[in-house]
Amino acid sequence: MPEDRWLVVGLGNPGATYEATRHNAGFLVIDELLSRVGGRLKAHKGNADVCESRLSALPTVLAKPRTFMNESGGPVAALRDYYKIDAQRLVVVHDELDIPFGTVRLKLGGGDNGHNGLRSIRRSIGTGDFLRVRFGIGRPPGRMDPAAFVLKPFASAERADLGWAVDRTADAVESLLADGLEAAQNQYHEDPA
Repeated sequence: MPEDRWLVVGLGNPGATYEATRHNAGFLVIDELLSRVGGRLKAHKGNADVCESRLSALPTVLAKPRTFMNESGGPVAALRDYYKIDAQRLVVVHDELDIPFGTVRLKLGGGDNGHNGLRSIRRSIGTGDFLRVRFGIGRPPGRMDPAAFVLKPFASAERADLGWAVDRTADAVESLLADGLEAAQNQYHEDPA
C-alpha cells in the first residue's frame, strides 16, 4: 500500500565538482543503501533520481535531488506528492556541522540550523516535521567559513574512516525504518566502541 512506503532522500550537490565534499554526505549514504538493495537510480519527473525498492523489508523510495542543495525542497515536495507520502515517513539524510565527524544523530523535526537544504525542504513541504538522519562532519578549523568548509573534500584522516561512517549511517537509516525513531536513537546515539 502506498501509505506504507518510505521516502529516504540524501542531500548533496550534483556534479563531479562536489562529489567528494562534506556537503554530499547524504548522497554517499544513499549510494551505500543502493548498493545494499542492488538498486540503481533512474530519472524521475520530479527533478530527482530515484530507486523504488525495499529497505529493511519495507517499500522505500531512495532519492537524490538533481538540484543544488539550496533548491532541494522542490524535488522533495514533488516526490512526496507523487508517492503520496506523509511527512512522518520522509527521512532526510544530511551533513551536520554541529556534531563530530562520524557521529550519527536521528531526530524528528526541528529547525534548519543554517542548513540550506533543510531550509528549502521546510519551505517547500510546509513543515519541518520530517525525520532527519544527521551525518556528523564537525566544525571547520580556525576561522574557516562554514560555507566553504562543507564544500571541501573530507580531510585525509576523515577519508580513512569515511567508509565506516557512511556504513554506520546507512545502518541507522535501516534501523529507523525497521525499529522506529526511539530504538534507532538508543542504538546509534551511543558512541561506537
